[in-house]
Amino acid sequence: MKNKTLLVDRESSRCRQGGGDSGGVTNSKWERNRLGDLVGAQKGYAFKSGWYSDAGRPIVKVSDFTDDSVDSSGLVCIPEEIASDHLKYELRIGDVVVQTVGSWPNNPASVVGKCVRIPRNAAGALLNQNAVKLSPTKDLDAQFLFYLLRYDDFKTYIIGTAQGAASQAAITMEAIRAYEFDTPPLPVQRRIASILSAYDELMENSQRRIRILETMARALYREWFVHFRFPGHEKLPRVASPIGDIPQGWEVKKLGDILELIYGKALKQEDRSGGAVPVFGSSGIVGQHDKALVKGPGIIVGRKGNVGSVFWSVEDFFVIDTAYYVTSSLPLRFLFYVLPTLNFLNSDAAVPGLSRNQAYTLEILVPPPPLLERFCNLANTFEQQASTLQRQIQNLRHTRDLLLPRLLSGQVNLKEN
Repeated sequence: MKNKTLLVDRESSRCRQGGGDSGGVTNSKWERNRLGDLVGAQKGYAFKSGWYSDAGRPIVKVSDFTDDSVDSSGLVCIPEEIASDHLKYELRIGDVVVQTVGSWPNNPASVVGKCVRIPRNAAGALLNQNAVKLSPTKDLDAQFLFYLLRYDDFKTYIIGTAQGAASQAAITMEAIRAYEFDTPPLPVQRRIASILSAYDELMENSQRRIRILETMARALYREWFVHFRFPGHEKLPRVASPIGDIPQGWEVKKLGDILELIYGKALKQEDRSGGAVPVFGSSGIVGQHDKALVKGPGIIVGRKGNVGSVFWSVEDFFVIDTAYYVTSSLPLRFLFYVLPTLNFLNSDAAVPGLSRNQAYTLEILVPPPPLLERFCNLANTFEQQASTLQRQIQNLRHTRDLLLPRLLSGQVNLKEN
């Protein structure tokens, strides 16, 4: 990016109307095309749940989609002997995939028409149903295609074609193919994609550093409070306890004696699409609201659905009724690492969930306050570094998202220095 200058070339531009009537300017050399004339398409396959196994070929479902990629940590698999008959659904690094069945825009996490790009760690997986892989022809750059389908012009257009009930929407291949857009020459496509991908690479580097910091904090917790290799452990004898030998001065306590799980509040789906306050459920952030329920930082614990899931919010937040939030006499930072180690699932219930009464009977090991304070100081240092990186990511994303429509609509003409 440092060898390029972004200039608006007003003399060589003209007004136009986009596929979503967004308006703008575009270079006269750009051509109007239908997406279907520039891409091939392969729908995903309805792999049978009875084929799922612990090992084999991974399957990518729309539930594995993140905002712009795929979370490969929980992919299901099918045996290789079955997968060998379905290799036309294989995904490669950089493949562009569009979600064809999902929610309406008031639930951005699973919105229909979402476009993701296949990362390296999901390459070789097979694409499940409710999604389609788009393969560009030689006249369309693959990275440019990805950014084109993340452009508000396409999002507005494709949602306008969606059909379905209040809880689910679907789009057709015909609608995707019919999208029209102004197409720059291939070298310009590549330059646009290069500029936008530079922002993505910076964000990914920051995300990688955040994951390293999180790993360091968890490793420190395990070293001190699971393996008992904390500073000065050599000088402390072990004593008997209900859960085995523990360092002298440590205590075994019931969860109900040291914290309270407080119900979140119901919040309609349409009330989760505005405001600056993150809304948490059992699956993590499920929207934004204009008012906070809890002052951050704080812990959220899944009650229904993703039972026992644990999330941390640095800022003030709202919790819906599929989750609890935590108050405690102990440092929340310490509990954030303790709670994921507990078995909260009430398997005897007709509908599995997290029962507070059952949870309160669980036992945890509590170290002395000086050691707790020392750990929290170190963990907070990791958190502060991660928060700084997160703010950098937000700034980069904001800048990229402002630049993206200007580049894709032709408002910005790229000139070499």
